[in-house]
Amino acid sequence: MTVQPVTRPLSRAVDGRPAAPVRMLHLGLGGFFRAHQAWYTEHAGDADRWGIAAFTGRSPAIADRLTAQDGLYTLVTRAPDRDRFEVVGSLTSAHSGGDHTAWLDHWRRPELAVITLTVTEAAYTRAPGGGLDTRRADVRADIAALRADPKAPVSTVAARLLAGLAARQRAGGGPVAVVPCDNLPRNGEVTARVIGELADAIGRPGWREAATHASYVATMVDRITPWTTADEVTAVRDATGRRDEVPVVTEPFTEWVLGGEFPAGRPRWEDAGARFVADVTPYEERKLALLNGAHSLLAYAAPFRGHATVAEAVADPVCRVWVREWWDEASAHLDFPETASAAYRDALTARFANPRIRHTLAKIAEDGAQKIPVRVLPTLYAERASGAMPPGALRVIAAWLLHLLGSNGIPVRDAAAPVLTGSPSDAAHAVLAFLDPALARDTELVEALTARARELA
Repeated sequence: MTVQPVTRPLSRAVDGRPAAPVRMLHLGLGGFFRAHQAWYTEHAGDADRWGIAAFTGRSPAIADRLTAQDGLYTLVTRAPDRDRFEVVGSLTSAHSGGDHTAWLDHWRRPELAVITLTVTEAAYTRAPGGGLDTRRADVRADIAALRADPKAPVSTVAARLLAGLAARQRAGGGPVAVVPCDNLPRNGEVTARVIGELADAIGRPGWREAATHASYVATMVDRITPWTTADEVTAVRDATGRRDEVPVVTEPFTEWVLGGEFPAGRPRWEDAGARFVADVTPYEERKLALLNGAHSLLAYAAPFRGHATVAEAVADPVCRVWVREWWDEASAHLDFPETASAAYRDALTARFANPRIRHTLAKIAEDGAQKIPVRVLPTLYAERASGAMPPGALRVIAAWLLHLLGSNGIPVRDAAAPVLTGSPSDAAHAVLAFLDPALARDTELVEALTARARELA
């Protein structure tokens, strides 16, 4: 008879340090946050002074499970040859995103200093021009709600942040740092803009002042963190003897680059390797083009060769050629030393090839309408300005086009899908017009994109 091992849930009395006082808020209680910002805070030299209150986007499920474990969870760092298990204790409390009363209460506390975000690119509710999309029904609903009552529950990220800033200002609290950690160029500026434009749209006294009651810090974040599966729950139990319902799996590599002011202080994240620089832009552009751009290429093109994960794709010599071709194009337009860029590419190759990180192409493929413009278009513009017809950029967009048409077998979850109709040439024109009407007027580009799509298909 097989005897099952006795396991116990995580608890601070056994597994974690005492909960630190809450001085940070986080919005977007997912795996990446727990592998990145929470991990850096756990390893700050003054971690005992910096507890995090984290809120989900909507669902209470993950918050309930973490609360049952005193906010503790196991971080599984998965190298090619072994796993390392670490209990992270920087999360002092976890809340459902629907608990707007608790959200505003944390903003009113004088000791609050930092608000971090991991909400995905799409959650910034931007129009094609980059500003707040006031045509969206959820944005309009939040504008009406805040006009009627500044404490009213709201749903969009910009409204949740603005409501918090206004509550803090009314309570007499000082300015705080808002730190977006999503893959957007100049994400600090983006966040400040959508919040400011929301304040203007409300059109009531004091809202614009509330929007400026913070600094907006630019960041570049990097750590591949796939979805956790039931297998990881079992692996943690078997390796540690502890029952953890919400472990997180991540890779050994991590990077965080920040630029901006922290008016009320911050954890000593540099103790864990974070870098503070005057200009984050070169790091943002490098990561968006080389890591995220290659991910988009593989997500849309590699399924045509039968692959389901990044590791499977880069094991294929054809896909590796595609990635190198894209990297050569993109690297030529980055403000980074050639030796540093080459070293980064070598590191990416090793990271992508880690066979024990199951990073699914289907997940990466979601929301291409938000990702392609920032990952691929800068290189395409630069190449066309010099008269070149870039094969790497064309392959990414052609594969995305085919994905939107349902040709690569991956479920389509993308705002751009409804724009496609007709022949491959019509679809190529429509996709380029969606990205930038000027691109659709480039006849040579439309023809080249059509040919590349036919070649891939």
